[in-house]
Amino acid sequence: MLPPFDLLALLLVASAGLATLNDKVLKLPLTVGLLVGAFGFTLLLIGLNGVFPSLALKPGIRLLLGGIDFPDILLKGFLGFLLFAGALQVNSADMMARKWTILALATFGTILSTGLVAASLLGVSSLLGLAVSLPWCLVFGALISPTDPVSVLDVLKRVGIPRHLQATVAGESLFNDGVGVVLFTLLLSAATASPAADPSVPHVAWLFVLEAGGGGLLGFALGTLAIAALRRVDDYNVELIISLALASGTYSVAGRLGVSGPVAVVVAGILVGNKGVSTAMSDTTRTHLMIFWRLIEEVLVALLFLLIGLEIAAIDLHWREIGATVAMIPIVLLARWCSVAASAIPLHLRLANKTGPLLILTWGGLRGGLSVAMALSLPDSPAKAPILTIAYGIVVFSIVVQGLTLAPLARRLMSERALPS
Repeated sequence: MLPPFDLLALLLVASAGLATLNDKVLKLPLTVGLLVGAFGFTLLLIGLNGVFPSLALKPGIRLLLGGIDFPDILLKGFLGFLLFAGALQVNSADMMARKWTILALATFGTILSTGLVAASLLGVSSLLGLAVSLPWCLVFGALISPTDPVSVLDVLKRVGIPRHLQATVAGESLFNDGVGVVLFTLLLSAATASPAADPSVPHVAWLFVLEAGGGGLLGFALGTLAIAALRRVDDYNVELIISLALASGTYSVAGRLGVSGPVAVVVAGILVGNKGVSTAMSDTTRTHLMIFWRLIEEVLVALLFLLIGLEIAAIDLHWREIGATVAMIPIVLLARWCSVAASAIPLHLRLANKTGPLLILTWGGLRGGLSVAMALSLPDSPAKAPILTIAYGIVVFSIVVQGLTLAPLARRLMSERALPS
């Protein structure tokens, strides 16, 4: 097993090589190019391993990945910084103007999608003879329902949709991330029959409110404290360190207190990116802060999508699971459409044209590294292999197909005036 520094160096070199290949040959958006490049390279090595088993290429890749705890890296490392970086770029005025829509999508929409996906997977599993019981179907629904903020925010940078719709898509992806992690944790405890788990609905609802609401309060408190510190300093180097401390400290403290770290860092990031930038920073600090966090975001995103592409080596593909994946891709999209419609339309009954925004919210609900990380973090059980295969297939489809076609779809809807300005 390689030492951590050597692993990081190897991943950075691989990212640089694939990014260069993408820039010169593939010419895809960077994140998609890294995913496709790593995915294709891994499949090539697996194919060569099948022809020449003596090379032991697939076991070699697995040995390399064995030194990288992907769920731990993302859920306890990358995620806090990526969410904070994304939240810094969100306009709080646009988001507050659509707060009820975002809240409904992030909570009720995620819960409804979890139930719809779980019921569908139970049926598909029964038809194909897969060992996925109802509790594990609910776990799968929870890990695949949240839209991934890293994937969504990356695509939004390239899509020219109206600001109010951008704020809705970005806001939902940032907050339903925390909601999804909380829901996944609670349902996983029930599925594994944890002795400490109380499966009653009131208890689960209370834990849900406690974790998500507690995370929001913690993020607000620490974000306010950080802004007070920023007002007393006029050195952008020190202020950048304060922002780093806020992102990492908030996520860490949230974990210690048992509240949602993702929700906490999103709230803290929005506070600093809006109130902090406007009232506690000079123009010089503001410029350096945004450049600094964009650089962190780009490097972490590059490593994340490279790892997603390589993780195909961790999956043993079987025809039944491939069939289930093909069946579940349109089902997950349909569940997304139903959950968005049920969550958002009642709040916008007076909107003349609902079709365009509904399509954008449905097709723009990308899944990404968070779903893969949660699937990989599952304990060993007969359900883990099919859940991991299906989740991975949906994520790859989402990033590549939905990610590449969202911009053309948005432009077509705008040209047809299906999107309100």
